[in-house]
Amino acid sequence: MKKGLLYICVCILFISSGSCKKDEPKRPTRQNIREKKEVLLRVNKYLVKKDVELIESYAERRGWDIELTESGLFYQIYEKGNGVQAVNGKYATIEYELSLLDGTLCYSSQEQGPKKFILGHSTEESGLEQGILMMRVGDKARLIIPPHLAHGLLGDENRIPARSIIVYEVTLVDITE
Repeated sequence: MKKGLLYICVCILFISSGSCKKDEPKRPTRQNIREKKEVLLRVNKYLVKKDVELIESYAERRGWDIELTESGLFYQIYEKGNGVQAVNGKYATIEYELSLLDGTLCYSSQEQGPKKFILGHSTEESGLEQGILMMRVGDKARLIIPPHLAHGLLGDENRIPARSIIVYEVTLVDITE
């Protein structure tokens, strides 16, 4: 992880270092913009790769048989319910525990009550919504959500730190109008 942070810092310094040169034009050139975008793209790919490695290792140590969506969400529906399928535009009610990879419990329905939100129109993590949309009422699932589908670079500025991978243990309790 320290190597990753060092790599990011070096890339940021590279991107911002040009602003101190006297002979560089004040307006960015297309070449400069393209170079900076390429560096940011490489940094992003590197971070996503490291996130995937951490998640796969985490799941393997626990013996979880997880699947991966195209967007990067890792999930496992480990108990099947027999209720209605979740769909966009409906209210989903879930019971949950949200923790970090190190096991730190951040939020839970025991502490805050069940969550109820409209699928496709909420402010919940996009990874949570994607996971719920694969479930039926009564299903129990494990969702491992990388930062780009969770709280991103800043975290939630409360209990979830910056660039955190989060783990949801979730039960879909109800789908309503």
